[in-house]
Amino acid sequence: MSAPEPRPCYYGEYLQLDKLLDCQMPETRRLGREAHDEMLFVIVHQAYELWFKQILHELDRVQADFSAVPLDDRKLGRIAQAMKRIHEILKLGIQQLDVLETMTPLDFLDFRDVLYPASGFQSTQFRIIEARLGLPNRERLLFEDKPVDARLSEADRARLRAAAAKPSLADQLGEWLARTPFVKSSGFAFRDMFRQAVEKMLAADQARLRASTTVSADQRAVEARAIEQALGNFRAIFGEGEAGANWRMSIEAVQAALFITLYRDEPVLQTPYRLLESLMDVDATMTLWRYRHALMVERMLGVKIGTGGSSGHDYLRATAAKHRCFPDLFHLSTYLIPRQALPALPDDIGRAMDFVYNRTPQ
Repeated sequence: MSAPEPRPCYYGEYLQLDKLLDCQMPETRRLGREAHDEMLFVIVHQAYELWFKQILHELDRVQADFSAVPLDDRKLGRIAQAMKRIHEILKLGIQQLDVLETMTPLDFLDFRDVLYPASGFQSTQFRIIEARLGLPNRERLLFEDKPVDARLSEADRARLRAAAAKPSLADQLGEWLARTPFVKSSGFAFRDMFRQAVEKMLAADQARLRASTTVSADQRAVEARAIEQALGNFRAIFGEGEAGANWRMSIEAVQAALFITLYRDEPVLQTPYRLLESLMDVDATMTLWRYRHALMVERMLGVKIGTGGSSGHDYLRATAAKHRCFPDLFHLSTYLIPRQALPALPDDIGRAMDFVYNRTPQ
């Protein structure tokens, strides 16, 4: 059976503008007392949901690519590009708040009463994005002592449960990092090399401290404790003691992420590092969006009860601090050491991470 032939394309028909532009139905218009700014409120939130749909569309391919074992390295670039696109979409979400805030609190009061009991907490697509990126259910804060899905319909709760039951992007990232070559190969172990470099660096710091004639005894004691604290922090990267239990990812994945970060200038690691950076950009921008949203809610409602039963700004501020998808990547900065203290890679590892066409002909 032959494929359908392309047909002449008309702008309005292609975008189905008749349907799209007929989707804005302000409730106050139906009631015969149309509030001017309700149209803005509807369009901004519909635009959010369209962008959320695009984010989920991007995650579909990203997670499908990541599900392959081993991951096809040729797809790593498009994964990083997709995460950059998601980041830019989330930045647009923050900019939409600027548009929404052209509506004053008094303007909002013109139609606020007709929204009850609807609430932005009922955006199922946003909750699914959180779950698919990597926010575990166990880390979600309760809202008014109830799970966040308590305000969803049964059908939407089922959609969210189904999304949360599957491996998240953070899960897939951890599994991929744990398989990273070079971190541990024949005759080479990054963990041991890094431990030696850290101990050498901290020993040099201790020696300089002992030799200093300008530091008081009290200050020397403070600095000595700081060095010991630093050594304790570094033990977390080796998975030792209680510190090793503070990661969501496996210690093997954390060590691989640190290896990529430290040696990011190596040709084969440049795209993986770009991916890690893009994931942190997404997490940081979601945090900023939550905080800006909290400020907007406080600006619009003060301490009044919202349409969903609460003003919600305290909850939103708390989620900005607690609801993180890739916290381990941010914590890596604790374990970075200066470039001059970074040990050189063995020649065979360095050659393996180089591009073939950069090698000197034999």
